[in-house]
Amino acid sequence: MQELPTSVPPHFHRLPNQRWQIYSPQTQQAEQFAAEIGLSPLLAQVLINRGIDSVKEVQGFIEPESLVLPAPMDEFPDLAASVKLLREAISGGQKIAICGDYDADGMTSTALLLRALRALGANVDYAIPSRMREGYGINDRIVEEFHSEGVALILTVDNGIAAYGPVARARELGVKVIITDHHDLPPKLPPADAILNPKLIAESSPYRGLAGVGVAYVLAITLAQDMQKVGGLVNPLLELFTLGTIADLAPLTGVNRRWVKRGLRLLPHSQLAGIQALIQVAGVQPGSGESSSILNLQNKTKNSLKPEDIGFRLGPRINAVGRLADPQIVIELLTTDDRELALKNAMQCEQINQRRQELCQEIEQEAIAWCEKSAIDLQQERVLVVVQPGWHHGVIGIVASRLVERYGVPVFIGTFEDEAGENDAVGAVSHKIIRGSARGIPEFNVFDGLNFCADLLTKFGGHKAAGGFSMPADNLEQFRNQLSIFANQCLQPEHLKPLVSVDVRADLAEINLDLYRQIDALEPCGIENKAPVFWTPNVCITEQKIVGKGGHVKLTATQDGKVSASVKAIAWRWGEYFPLPRRVDIAYRLRENSFNGKTSVELELLGVRLPASAASSRPPMFGKVEFDYCDRTYSCSLSPAGSIEELRIRNSQGQVLAVAPGQNIGLLGNSRKDAREVDVSLPFFENLIQTAKHALGI
Repeated sequence: MQELPTSVPPHFHRLPNQRWQIYSPQTQQAEQFAAEIGLSPLLAQVLINRGIDSVKEVQGFIEPESLVLPAPMDEFPDLAASVKLLREAISGGQKIAICGDYDADGMTSTALLLRALRALGANVDYAIPSRMREGYGINDRIVEEFHSEGVALILTVDNGIAAYGPVARARELGVKVIITDHHDLPPKLPPADAILNPKLIAESSPYRGLAGVGVAYVLAITLAQDMQKVGGLVNPLLELFTLGTIADLAPLTGVNRRWVKRGLRLLPHSQLAGIQALIQVAGVQPGSGESSSILNLQNKTKNSLKPEDIGFRLGPRINAVGRLADPQIVIELLTTDDRELALKNAMQCEQINQRRQELCQEIEQEAIAWCEKSAIDLQQERVLVVVQPGWHHGVIGIVASRLVERYGVPVFIGTFEDEAGENDAVGAVSHKIIRGSARGIPEFNVFDGLNFCADLLTKFGGHKAAGGFSMPADNLEQFRNQLSIFANQCLQPEHLKPLVSVDVRADLAEINLDLYRQIDALEPCGIENKAPVFWTPNVCITEQKIVGKGGHVKLTATQDGKVSASVKAIAWRWGEYFPLPRRVDIAYRLRENSFNGKTSVELELLGVRLPASAASSRPPMFGKVEFDYCDRTYSCSLSPAGSIEELRIRNSQGQVLAVAPGQNIGLLGNSRKDAREVDVSLPFFENLIQTAKHALGI
């Protein structure tokens, strides 16, 4: 066994600390299914993984327009009342005010209802709370201000479901309230005149996954239909719906899938000056996919945007404004018909987004440096809490997501703020509160974790995957300890690695434009309909280099076999793993690359691990298997040790590393008598153990 290195040996490669979850192949079923629907067996396996295994289900999935939708009026109990309230306010010339939110969902929702209500003749204005001073959701100040301005009806979008106090205050003042929201329901609903929230309808409903902008879209179109003024409204509103739904990471199932698919075809030829300007500034190009035939259905993807165009290009430029600047820039961008003004606002979005990128990079580097210096034991804590002064809390949620990718544990990140805004006796800013954001992993519920610490928090909210919170700074250590207790209740050591969920094994020779264009039939891909993830074992990295400011790795992967093949690939923000080992297993998505008029398919790497040179992928229970790791040959086995099975790894010098299941400490030596304890969570040993387990087929 190689001794515990005091420095990284030259042949040692640090790899992403990941766990792979590969769907069990259904080869015979996939081949038969592929023949029935005229699809690659690889994608037939993907559909089977998604629970789609009949021709009828494929047809509904590929062409969601073929499905019959229930009427929204039959699904949302308060929709009729909401339409009635709005009609009465419009016909009576009463003032309507929208209270929105500062994220992409809230801003697109606000713009959508402003456009719709103005087109329907309403006297309507809006307000969005200050992210920096007030935080999320309608509040008493906004209610009082609306009342003083003569507002008769308040319409919340993407917020309000938990705002019992402000809604009650509005009712006291004689102001009517319609809540449109999609967040989780509190124990006690606000006393609004009407509430539209998909969490209030059946889980089986196709409307259940609507984001805030989806609820706003349903209300706007239903009102327009009721007033018989639909003409010219549907397509512009559908574009805003598509933008907000994807940017908010709403599930692309049910009506979301149907309407987003329509909207993505509209966006390249947008009727909205603001979206045209945003597409121009972001440099987004429509897909060049050729139509392919599956089940004799035309896959109309030509000149259509893809969800990633919004998720990674348009959405961040909108979200950046809500994080760092005045949301009015985006509202004006999405409601103006003046092309010159739209381009000016789009350029502002671009500049603000560049600043957001710089801030994220600075904060991420500082957070990583703090984590490395503090030497926190994540196997023991099972949650990462990072709080530092001087960070902009508008972007720390993005940094939290990056830290989850890096460390594989739930992340709670915050910054100190001065509650009173005054200096103490020595002239330094007195930090009294912490404001933060949280991001989770699949096995950890962020909202439940915050609720577990509710006695320490001033304010908190969120859902399973993400949340926000504030608390007195004095509570930090107790908060960290209490979160760790909660994390230890729901997380096992094997959960503490980023998960790479893999669909199907593919040979690089199978990766081509035809396969890529068949994937277009599965679009729109996103949340709850993820893009297919392939894996290929034992590829050779023949070329690799660092590109871009973010430290991306560009490489060429080659596979030998009956047909040798080489494919270009990109690994985003993997500079710290450069250079990758020469031989690796890779997990990846496909992406299109167009350059100098030529279109090709590239790989977008999601996962990498060392390959196993095993004699058998299913060895006997206690049989030995040889494998190569870091240019050296080892043998490994599962061996009985009392009541447990111990993993033993032997090197060519006869040293043995013995590790019991779930333990961070192993024994290293030529015999158990003279063995010393080593920390097997260190990267060298951890990767060695991963490779041994892979060789043993466990």
